[in-house]
Amino acid sequence: MRIELATQPGEPHHPNEDFVSVALPASGGGGVLVLLDGVTPPPSGGTGCAHGVPWFTARLGGSLLELAGSRRELTLAQCLAQAVERTADAHRATCDLTHRRTPQATVVVARWDDERVEHLVLSDSALLVEAADGTVTAVLDDRIDRLAALGPVTDAQRNAEDGFFTAAADPAVVARAVTGTLARAEVRALAALTDGAGRWVERFREGDWADCFAVLAKEGPRALIDRVREAERAAGPRRGKRHDDAAAVYAEL
Repeated sequence: MRIELATQPGEPHHPNEDFVSVALPASGGGGVLVLLDGVTPPPSGGTGCAHGVPWFTARLGGSLLELAGSRRELTLAQCLAQAVERTADAHRATCDLTHRRTPQATVVVARWDDERVEHLVLSDSALLVEAADGTVTAVLDDRIDRLAALGPVTDAQRNAEDGFFTAAADPAVVARAVTGTLARAEVRALAALTDGAGRWVERFREGDWADCFAVLAKEGPRALIDRVREAERAAGPRRGKRHDDAAAVYAEL
């Protein structure tokens, strides 16, 4: 088994709001990967929370990793629901969790054992699955892309009917996640990326998801992030973040 991961903040002076980790339970025979992309709030308007996005992603990511690794009788959706509830309980007494911009994150989690590979994707981070024959499939929650095709995506569409969904304070959001299970024998490797790393495909069009997976397999996650930074510098200033937090993990099963 080969596992590599890397993450880098968009700006050196700004805390990294991404979370990425892997657990290989002591019982053996499998593992879990978790990747979150914290949603950066706008410069003004507040979030109703005293803790901030890095605190939130660390709490949610750590809880999800522990639950998915130790509670294998639970589905990944159930693990995420419990992790959201735990994290909300940790600050509901001090923060306004009903605020539209309460700390929140995209989620990718995958879990495997000798028989199966389970996955869950919520919002615009990506999971890439390499089949035994080398075919690469991107597992995506494409709600934001579908909304963007109709016009500008607004904050009012976040966690709203006919909008898009992120993990925040309501565990019911797990019903909106993209989930699935594959036979372990059908999967050779997995990779997960926040959209800051996925820019190599989605913004800069340097290749498709299969090309991106090939970079991860051959050169590793840090090399992919370096390629993204190079593309960002070459593109120069543009609307939106010039540099975004980026995280990626590659797991060869």
